[in-house]
Amino acid sequence: MELKILVFLNLLIYSVIVSQSFMYMIALRNVQESMGAASYIEIRKLLDKNFLKKFKPVVYSALVLGLALVAAASFQSSAIIKIGSALAFAGLIADVVMILKGDMPINRIINSWTLETFPANWVEYRSKWLYWFSWRQFANISGFIALLIAAVFG
Repeated sequence: MELKILVFLNLLIYSVIVSQSFMYMIALRNVQESMGAASYIEIRKLLDKNFLKKFKPVVYSALVLGLALVAAASFQSSAIIKIGSALAFAGLIADVVMILKGDMPINRIINSWTLETFPANWVEYRSKWLYWFSWRQFANISGFIALLIAAVFG
């Protein structure tokens, strides 16, 4: 029973993380690519400010729950749940590493700009951020799919 609860909680918290990726696939990427410099800078600053406060607890919770699921699954479950939970946790770890090494350094640079003073090559920074985020999407969507497969077929 504890394992089922852990799987459920992992699906719940992971769905919050992966929802950002799906929103970028549906619209946010195209919207940001269509923006001029001032609009892009303004939305990035607002998103970053709001996101950091609300997303950190989600990521920390997902990491703790993911590790708990991997540990519990290693003792008492089928191979599909063991593999699925490990792949889901690996997807989360990869996502966090790319946040720290890719997105956050770029966010710090963008957050230092003003609407009047930004580099001529600001589009390159946007492209770099979207590049890193694309890899994050791959990691967290793959992990979520592995977790779904484990939940449904395990």
